[in-house]
Amino acid sequence: MKVSYDSSLVQDMTGWRRHLHAHPETAFEEFATSDYIKEKLEGFGLNVHQGLATTGVVATLTNGDGPAIALRADMDGLDMVETSNVPHCSTHEGKMHGCGHDGHMAMLLGAAKYLSEHRTFKGTVHFIFQPAEENKGGGRVMVEEGLFDQFPADAVFGMHNWPELPAGVMAMKPGPLMAACDTIEIKITGKGCHGAMPHLGIDPVVVASEIVLALQTISSRTVNPQDAVVVSVTQINAGHTWNVIPEEVVLRGTVRSFREEVRTVLQERIEQIIKGICLAHGASYDLDYCTGYPATVNDKDKTEVCARAAAKTVGEDKVIQDPVSSMGAEDFAYMLQARPGCYVWLGTGGTPGGCLLHNPGFDFNDGVLHIGTSYWVNLVEEILG
Repeated sequence: MKVSYDSSLVQDMTGWRRHLHAHPETAFEEFATSDYIKEKLEGFGLNVHQGLATTGVVATLTNGDGPAIALRADMDGLDMVETSNVPHCSTHEGKMHGCGHDGHMAMLLGAAKYLSEHRTFKGTVHFIFQPAEENKGGGRVMVEEGLFDQFPADAVFGMHNWPELPAGVMAMKPGPLMAACDTIEIKITGKGCHGAMPHLGIDPVVVASEIVLALQTISSRTVNPQDAVVVSVTQINAGHTWNVIPEEVVLRGTVRSFREEVRTVLQERIEQIIKGICLAHGASYDLDYCTGYPATVNDKDKTEVCARAAAKTVGEDKVIQDPVSSMGAEDFAYMLQARPGCYVWLGTGGTPGGCLLHNPGFDFNDGVLHIGTSYWVNLVEEILG
């Protein structure tokens, strides 16, 4: 069942969410957002620490002796131009909350307010507001700067809105829920020449084309078919005119996987393919393989607890415990490496206009704010009640 609270909290959360949506800030620059969150939390009577990972906020609520857990929301927006035209549209040109982190913050604030007023638990709850989830690894930085040393917790939990699920449906599973994310940059160097005289040069465009196609064989011929992987070349940059074969081509792309053993194989195989094709054509190469976020791996026992809390919130018929894992990545993974926990999805049923995450028309569905807050409260009571 949903937590019982008066409509004023729903109105508060909607107001907080829309204010945050109108004032997005990107990675490690969430200074006004951090101050706004701190002000609200202190108003609820919580002890608040500001400054981990530059703009991170951690608030602590203790009610008697008991275990300690941590709940996390992300704070940053995206470098995108918003096209939603909602009244609370971004006022910061070129930046927007296109991933729903504004909603995540509002729901966690709502839980902090409710729990501070009702104290329906025994123990400690840390409310983590994390900067720089998008590409910059703010979760990793918070952990490295001593998050769980300063705020000891037995487990950590996260939640993300999921437009692909119907509003009010929740999903979670033990094991990998989201993928590891690496990036590649491949610089192919050949020998430039006139386009009408290709025999006088070494064409890096042809070499790069063969590499792009060969990389696609990794998923079908290198790894076990039951191990999901993605190797996507997303940029090909070369040349400046029609009749000249360039000397250099630069390829960039993303590599996704779920298991560390597979991740290692991918890196090795990608270089083998590049090296072999370049050698066959007499070209040279430089590979920059950048290891990014690890896979988001949920603890089995903590996932069972989250499923019970979700069932209390939305009903067992609206809890999916075997969703298809996403090849998207999430830096909450670093916190799950430091402490056992679980990351869940909250369905939002699309948004006005049917927009999905990282879309310039995206706007968080305010109709699920009370569901997310209810889940947080039920989870705290499930563990610390």
